[in-house]
Amino acid sequence: MDRLLVLTAQVAIARGHRVEVTEQVDPLTEEPVVLALVDLDTGIRYRRAQEPSGEASRWIGRILECTVTMGGAGAHTALLVDPIGPGATGAKIALRGADAAADAAKAEADRWGGADRPPAEEPERFW
Repeated sequence: MDRLLVLTAQVAIARGHRVEVTEQVDPLTEEPVVLALVDLDTGIRYRRAQEPSGEASRWIGRILECTVTMGGAGAHTALLVDPIGPGATGAKIALRGADAAADAAKAEADRWGGADRPPAEEPERFW
């Protein structure tokens, strides 16, 4: 499952490069926040100015797309990353997606009759 990382910085990383992402779950929004990013192919490290507090998770991925938006206060970078290894934050997102898929499948099964209904009784046969 590809991940889209949006950073409020201009970070140019070439497609195909491997990156190590360090993230932390924001307690208010429960969304992952990127604390640090390391381009493993060049050794360049990007990190936030403030020190992280709390538990962080790390995962490795490969850059699929990199779009840098330049100029003014709206400068940012969007990285589409294909996770290579497991990560705690990535697992939470995957589970959230799996839960949503399971709920949708149950709703569809209920709509079409589902398997949780008792089978219809067969009428008695007389010979």
